[in-house]
Amino acid sequence: MNQEPMPTNTPVWKGVIREIRPKQWVKNVLVTAGPLAAATLFQPSVALSTLIAFICFCLIASAVYLLNDLIDIEADRAHPVKRFRPIAAGIVPIPTAIVLAILFLVSSIALAVLTQRWQLAVVLLVYAAIQIAYCLKLKHIAVLDMAIVSSGFLLRAMAGGVAAGIVLSPWFLMVASFGSLFMVAGKRYSELHLIGKGEKKTRKTLEAYSLSYLRFVWGIAASGLVVFYCLWAVGIGGAAHGLFPQLSIIPFLIAILRYAVDIDRGAAGEPESVVLGDKALIVLGLLWLALFSIGAVMQ
Repeated sequence: MNQEPMPTNTPVWKGVIREIRPKQWVKNVLVTAGPLAAATLFQPSVALSTLIAFICFCLIASAVYLLNDLIDIEADRAHPVKRFRPIAAGIVPIPTAIVLAILFLVSSIALAVLTQRWQLAVVLLVYAAIQIAYCLKLKHIAVLDMAIVSSGFLLRAMAGGVAAGIVLSPWFLMVASFGSLFMVAGKRYSELHLIGKGEKKTRKTLEAYSLSYLRFVWGIAASGLVVFYCLWAVGIGGAAHGLFPQLSIIPFLIAILRYAVDIDRGAAGEPESVVLGDKALIVLGLLWLALFSIGAVMQ
């Protein structure tokens, strides 16, 4: 991801905003997945719980971004792109970054506890522990790095349902798991693909991967994702008016194939940008959402 340099006289607050990466918060919309799958998202109590889960993940994810940049400050300063990160560039003082990281982390857990959503607090603590381990060591270990990043997407997908007290379907968890791996493997493939075109290497673990291996991984992940989604949709389709979830397989499959095109040409390095920037994917997503939601509501 390219970073535009910030002037050295940039106010600290502007550097902080860049450091907490608000553009990445779009990933946290995944907290709606569980309630949406259970067709309860628009119930007031569930909507409130989902909103709290979203806020908690925005806070804790920003804490992790700050922590990661604090740990990598020396390496970032030697990097041609990452040296523009506000902490590495000296725009955000190290003490300020440490205080903010702790504040965001504590605030996230406290919000879940104070609203009596204990299960959400547990999910957040698990996420924090995994991500801290990732920042300190595990991001340098091939395969484990993909598994941990995938777990971040999975925990987000679980969070909304857990916060609202919804029992998550095993099919939902399988779809979320393989979907997460599909996106992460595609992201790594795109990063390595760009290196072959002369781009700078941004991850040490990329040295351990080849394009053929990453294609193998995202191919397996895509296959598992489609198979488990079809089984899930057909299972829902066993109920009355079950045609709609079965029909949702069509836009779902086309969207996966469409996203795979972006992976294959090395353009999926930032999944959220791909999804939001592709009008066809947005239309397919809305069509899928309509069909799946109607089917779930009519069960």
